[in-house]
Amino acid sequence: MFTGIITEVGTLRSVSHQAQGLNVTVRAPETAPRLRVGDSVAVHGVCLTAERTEGDAFVASVMAETAAKTTLGKLRPGARLNLELPLTLNDFVGGHLVAGHVDAVGSVTAREQRGDSVLLTILAPREVQPYIAPRGSVAVDGVSLTIAEVSGSAFQVSLVRHTLERTTLGDLRPGHEVNLEGDLLARYLERLLQLRHGTFSAPGGASGAPIDADQLTLEKLGEEGYV
Repeated sequence: MFTGIITEVGTLRSVSHQAQGLNVTVRAPETAPRLRVGDSVAVHGVCLTAERTEGDAFVASVMAETAAKTTLGKLRPGARLNLELPLTLNDFVGGHLVAGHVDAVGSVTAREQRGDSVLLTILAPREVQPYIAPRGSVAVDGVSLTIAEVSGSAFQVSLVRHTLERTTLGDLRPGHEVNLEGDLLARYLERLLQLRHGTFSAPGGASGAPIDADQLTLEKLGEEGYV
């Protein structure tokens, strides 16, 4: 479990293709020395397992499905990567609870400079749209952000100076792809409502219809016993 507060920006040193996916070596002078074999580490919002360390770098495997459904499969040596070590029980939760399980890959459609901050507009695929709500939380390439506005299938986030300087999000321009993970609590709430109403809808299009977001009012949740 993570919080979306990036602790280091690492560099992809090398990528090697294996039968089951990829092996990536990430240079991370601050993170690598703190990792033990088997530890989890969030790499651009994707939870990976450290297989070994090599001085100031660590090596992790990326399964074929993960490489296909996130941006990790398209990265090349030299790419900058947002890194975060797992949450411990005595840590501050400065962002929000992030599992490191990417829901979908979105794309940046607009970037607007607003003083010292930047307003990004991101197009969200259908799989993650139910978990995107105004003033809710979203992880973009592993970074915890507050959603400023939602318009159709797109949403906006504001990047303050600290985020621009301490993560890779300052590099984003229209056309860039990003890993998106919706609010974990929203995901479980959707599942509870589906089970309560006897419906089921999985990302990618299983049978059944998802709960209409317009139905998720405080009154409706109260009727169902959730609040």
